[in-house]
Amino acid sequence: MTEADFDRRIEPFRTELLAYCYRMLGSAHDAEDLVQDTYLRAWRAREQYDETRSSVRTWLYRIATNVCLTALQGRGGRPLPSGLVDAADPLGPFVRREHATWLQPVPDSLLHNGDPAGTVIDRSSLRLAFASALQHLSARQRGALILREVLGFSAAETAEILGTTVVSVNSSLQRARARLKEIGAGERSSEPSTAEQRAWVERYMTAFARADVEALKRLLTEDVVMEMPPMLNWFSGRGNYGLFMEWVFEAAGKDWLLEPVTANGGQPGFAAYQRIDGHYQLHTLQIFTVTTEGISRNSVFQDPEIFATFGLVTRRDA
Repeated sequence: MTEADFDRRIEPFRTELLAYCYRMLGSAHDAEDLVQDTYLRAWRAREQYDETRSSVRTWLYRIATNVCLTALQGRGGRPLPSGLVDAADPLGPFVRREHATWLQPVPDSLLHNGDPAGTVIDRSSLRLAFASALQHLSARQRGALILREVLGFSAAETAEILGTTVVSVNSSLQRARARLKEIGAGERSSEPSTAEQRAWVERYMTAFARADVEALKRLLTEDVVMEMPPMLNWFSGRGNYGLFMEWVFEAAGKDWLLEPVTANGGQPGFAAYQRIDGHYQLHTLQIFTVTTEGISRNSVFQDPEIFATFGLVTRRDA
């Protein structure tokens, strides 16, 4: 195989490998680095590839899996606050967990790679709720579950990728399913169409721009959750949400600039810019989970690394 042929055969897998590494690591930044490492290792080992033994896709996933498992050694998972501590008072003091690494959203721009529909990946398996649940599994359980149930590899192919046996794969998969069921994340829920989700969030943005808390509350499910990493604080319920938003508008003002974004395979959201001293300063990135009954979760991020990954400017003129 010539170098040009090799490049042509492996390049189409870059986007799905990025999605795989993101599910494994919970970080868009880390996923990009690990995909680069995967392709570098594949290039160096190209003369060793034997297409009579496995497909290019299986071979690349074995390299990517080894890269991910190495990166995960000695690391804990990247949860969200709602999967780590009990709910808090919405008006209580903020509590930051020092030295914590949290799940990060991934911008859709990284997942399309020239395919605006993002059809090469399973979008539902990238949702923040599912990605967060994966972080409660061990690295090998995570790999077995993603390879078998998200990517559709056979037990034998998964064993080859993980460098283990079919019995071990089945055992890891069983334990992974049990753990997800234990934390209430065994099934990926259905959701409205992308257009319907965007419409819900556009109505939310309109209400937010007017600082209309009652209008915001009407768009929420009764058991809505808001979480705000790097703060441990999170709370649930429409009433608590309303109390918190009243405090936000009182403390941070009512003049905001909102910029729509999409993340994690189509989840709608926006970047919120707060009016400060004659300009708008980037304040938060907010990603929403939308059901047919309304907005059920708002995951609010304030991490500069996340802002950079989404290509958000930190300041806009008034």
